[in-house]
Amino acid sequence: MFKNTKAFSSFSVDDLKRAKEFYGKTLGLDVTEKPEGLLLKLAGGAEVFVYPSNDYEPPDHTVLNFLVGDIDKAIDELGKRGVRMEQYDWPEIKTDNKGVCHGETGPKAIAWFKDPAGHILAILQEK
Repeated sequence: MFKNTKAFSSFSVDDLKRAKEFYGKTLGLDVTEKPEGLLLKLAGGAEVFVYPSNDYEPPDHTVLNFLVGDIDKAIDELGKRGVRMEQYDWPEIKTDNKGVCHGETGPKAIAWFKDPAGHILAILQEK
């Protein structure tokens, strides 16, 4: 039914101005302002719509994943832009001092960080 239908993802934030600054300047994404919110244009043609919410609560799960060729380089660049990697010491997820989880299955490495609204974002380096 939807095989040939264009689709996009969306999520809400508590402050569109901060979201535009973070996604546009900090992450370097193409951000377009719309009357209803922001449109993030990602590589490969994917789009994410970001809209305001008055009763916003950040989710506990990852909302956006970025595939990178070199996770250490990506972390260093994000650090220069003021982004801090999350640290986890859970039974199923443990990160090193840079915030990287090296998995035996799945991606070679993954690290998480948050946007100003508290969304969890990830960078992944494939094997």
